[in-house]
Amino acid sequence: MTAHTLLLMRHGKSDWKAATVDDFSRPLAKRGERNSRRIGQWLAGHALRPDIFITSPAARTLRTATLVCKALDVPPGQIVQDERLYLAGSATLLEVIRHLPAGAHMAMLFGHNPGLEELLAKLLGDAVPRPADGKLMPTAALAQLRFAGGWQRQDAGLVRLTNLLRARSLESS
Repeated sequence: MTAHTLLLMRHGKSDWKAATVDDFSRPLAKRGERNSRRIGQWLAGHALRPDIFITSPAARTLRTATLVCKALDVPPGQIVQDERLYLAGSATLLEVIRHLPAGAHMAMLFGHNPGLEELLAKLLGDAVPRPADGKLMPTAALAQLRFAGGWQRQDAGLVRLTNLLRARSLESS
């Protein structure tokens, strides 16, 4: 069975000063826009171009996905919005992953915390990295996971973290 790669990205920094009244409509801050582009450029530079892009439809998450896809020269029309990803917990995220198309060998999901951190902890168990600041998935963070047994096999030992990247670490580039 062919290994699959899952890229998990938390949305970029949101603009808490925006005049929007609800969480769902909150836009990205300038820093969130910049860091989302950086992650997209990093993916392009490492020849990581997913077969499918799925995002929470929240404004900040959809904008993050759009900026990443632009850096990868992927039309925004190829981004799938899935309302289940808005503030989803790990159980919902696992269900979305289980139903990814078998032909998609690389998929990218854009979502929110705490769900993304819970998902990593569930998939990686004791192998989950513990950063000094305690933030596993700060805004515009990217986790690259390898699923040895395909999307349906999420057992311990079959999923491995191959990269955990913070957009902040790319600021000098």
